[in-house]
Amino acid sequence: MAEHRSMQRAALLDAARALLSEGGTEALTFPALAERTGLARSSVYEYFRSRAAVVEELCEADFPVWAAEVESAMERAGSPEGKVEAYVRQQLALVGDRRHRAVVAISASELDAGARERIRAAHGGLVAMVVEALGELGHGQPRLAAILLQGIVDAAVRRIELGAAEDPSVVTDCAVAMVLRGVRG
Repeated sequence: MAEHRSMQRAALLDAARALLSEGGTEALTFPALAERTGLARSSVYEYFRSRAAVVEELCEADFPVWAAEVESAMERAGSPEGKVEAYVRQQLALVGDRRHRAVVAISASELDAGARERIRAAHGGLVAMVVEALGELGHGQPRLAAILLQGIVDAAVRRIELGAAEDPSVVTDCAVAMVLRGVRG
């Protein structure tokens, strides 16, 4: 029985990822989850109390994988500047990834305070990855610079997700250039 519940929960999470990827937050509904998984709508509520609970679990499952991919890209870089560039490029490369969409799909305001805090802490762990590289580049306030750098990444993510007129590679190159010029300054 426990194995069956675990499989159903995994199927619901996969369906949620697909719905978010295909249609954004509006597409993530319990009737849509039920339809995708073949469960009754009432059965979906046995696994999750709300849409926010679905998103919270997706974030808990997917954010560490996403962060590990960013960290791995940074480790492959040979220099502090290369690590900063990898940090930006890898995050923007993940914009189309279903796991990434799940992490950013629903605004934090739809989550309860505990969920927002856990997600904020995970996000803080991501920002912490680049602090050392910024320090190695001689930045006087590497933590503050890392937070601001992440703001550039977040703006680029939104631009790419909007399907802006620019090609995603143009947005990425522009974000990298802004970050590296700012870091050098």
